[in-house]
Amino acid sequence: MGAVGARVARQLLYLGPLDDLVVVDADPARAEAVAESIGEPARVAVAAAGEAEDGDVVVLAVPGSHVESASAALARGAHVVSVSDDLVAVQQLLGLDAAAQERGRHMVVGAGFSPGLSCVLAALAARSFERVEEVHVAKVGTGGPSCEHQQLQAATEDGMDWRDGAWESRRGGTGRELCWFPDPLRGVDCYSAALAEPALLLGAFPDATRITARAAGGRKAVLLSRLPKVRRDNPEGTLGALRVEVRGSQGPSHDDRVLGAVDRPAVAAGAVAAMAARWALDGRLTRTGASGLAGLVEPGPFLAALAERGVKVAVFEGGQHGPEVATAGRRS
Repeated sequence: MGAVGARVARQLLYLGPLDDLVVVDADPARAEAVAESIGEPARVAVAAAGEAEDGDVVVLAVPGSHVESASAALARGAHVVSVSDDLVAVQQLLGLDAAAQERGRHMVVGAGFSPGLSCVLAALAARSFERVEEVHVAKVGTGGPSCEHQQLQAATEDGMDWRDGAWESRRGGTGRELCWFPDPLRGVDCYSAALAEPALLLGAFPDATRITARAAGGRKAVLLSRLPKVRRDNPEGTLGALRVEVRGSQGPSHDDRVLGAVDRPAVAAGAVAAMAARWALDGRLTRTGASGLAGLVEPGPFLAALAERGVKVAVFEGGQHGPEVATAGRRS
């Protein structure tokens, strides 16, 4: 389960009534600790028993590919929410679109901090334009040991940018770009990596000419990925941030809008995934099938609901420049 899964379980309890909340983990002791900390109606199921797949919605928040678990859950008639940020896993999950539509189920892909909140920010910024031309995402920070391991691995693999109707490969750890994030992080160098946002955002903005994603780390991340995994003192990671820039046209004019967010990635990811699961249960997602959040939610109401849970957005009043940033409050 890890940091994000535990946060999802706790957040679900605050978002509406639940008849049952089944916690599943390969480590029974960890699952028991989470369920005990939540209280009723949370209970523990053995991973092999498959009890979680019998629910109305299944949230997958474990490392690795989610395809088999997602397929099994869909076959049992459940909605599925995956927090995976692995590019290959995301592409495979998007491939379940036809199966999810056939069953009238929602398959929410990449419902975390990045991707996830980043996709909702892109959808909100896109509301300012008649036509979206470019979307650029940058991120810094990780949500715990598993998330950190995945990001280090992504830094060693080629990133995929969408440019003029075709995918363009960019070697991981290259393409340094100074990206401005909300306070207190501000200017951070970001680099190409195997990130999932372009694959998810293309479905929401098929007419865009450029979609890119960058992450902090670069050569340092590549070097760290070769070292033995070290246990961190903070299992929920450190402070992270998002920057999402959307460029588009409104009539004859062209402009851009930049949004951002600052939070601990595991905390924000847990809130995003839980909210996506609640909206699936309540029939508030805009379509069935497999998609990222940019194609599934009304961004304004979704972000307003997240703000009630402490996850808030910052608006970059000065466009691309760092000094003109208006930051929003965040949960302590």
